[in-house]
Amino acid sequence: MQLQFAMDTLTTEHALELAGKAAPYVDVIELGTPLIKSAGLSAITAVKDAHPDKIVFADLKTMDTGELEADIAFKAGADLVTVLGVAGDSTIAGAVKAAKQHGKGIVVDLIGVPDKAARAKEVTALGAEFVEMHAGLDEQAEEGFTFETLLRDGEVSGVDFSVAGGITTDTIAAVQASGARVAVAGSAIYSADDVAAAASALRDAITASAAA
Repeated sequence: MQLQFAMDTLTTEHALELAGKAAPYVDVIELGTPLIKSAGLSAITAVKDAHPDKIVFADLKTMDTGELEADIAFKAGADLVTVLGVAGDSTIAGAVKAAKQHGKGIVVDLIGVPDKAARAKEVTALGAEFVEMHAGLDEQAEEGFTFETLLRDGEVSGVDFSVAGGITTDTIAAVQASGARVAVAGSAIYSADDVAAAASALRDAITASAAA
């Protein structure tokens, strides 16, 4: 299972600082939606230039003009770009078309999708690289939210999936046991006093879980 670091910061400088500390322990470096909105596509280029050996994930959360938005992100250096699962099939198909032209991939973010397992199968058939079982920060704060729901949706879907939404060293073993392709950690890393140590601890937890 790969480890993805989601950076929800607002400046390219801070993103480069965080990525530099976490990079030895992660496989995928994600530029969060607030970062791209704040700093622009140049942030993608800066992170890819600094870490050419890492998969750079641009969390655009595209809802329309899928081919256009994916194309400009891939040209900026992204390896993976997100489209929302609630977007129309034509939007997702357009983004997939751009991905194929660049030899890159589209990840469909299922945040806000009521039946994540069913939609996961549909968008995979459209050509998505994998789907993201995602609960946003607002949803995580809502009464009744359970992390286990995301894992169950991933397992039931039967397709390649990542999990994002409150992953910590306490929950990452369960993510691996669910069969997830990628575990996405955000605040567990970037909010830590020692970013490198936090990323290393998550990597160690994945390794320990795999060996168990």
